[in-house]
Amino acid sequence: MPDADSENCPCGSGRTYRECCRTLHDGTLAVTAEALMRSRFSAFARGRADYLLRSWHPDTAPARLDLDDEIIWRRLQIVDTEAGGVADDTGIVEFRAQYQHHGKRHILHERSRFCRIQDGSWRYVDGDFIDGP
Repeated sequence: MPDADSENCPCGSGRTYRECCRTLHDGTLAVTAEALMRSRFSAFARGRADYLLRSWHPDTAPARLDLDDEIIWRRLQIVDTEAGGVADDTGIVEFRAQYQHHGKRHILHERSRFCRIQDGSWRYVDGDFIDGP
């Protein structure tokens, strides 16, 4: 049986978790806002509240984060990006995240804002939910 690190990364990159988001969860800096968004989705899927808090902007981060063990994060779709590249200091990533809760399928649709802080790392600032069908 393969270990969880050799399974496909939850972010949908097509790479293994070990080759993809685990490196960010272990301390490598994301080079783009989209990479940070993908790693945050994987952190939700893997129950990595520690990483989620570390990747949040210090001005908007909650004091603590309790993840719901009954939510199963299924799929991430990046809808759009604005800036957020290697030469940018701010960026927006619009995404849809599919999850299951108590046997029912749900979609979280959000436009998330990201910025770089003084050490050069990308951080999640906040986001606006988008109502959908």
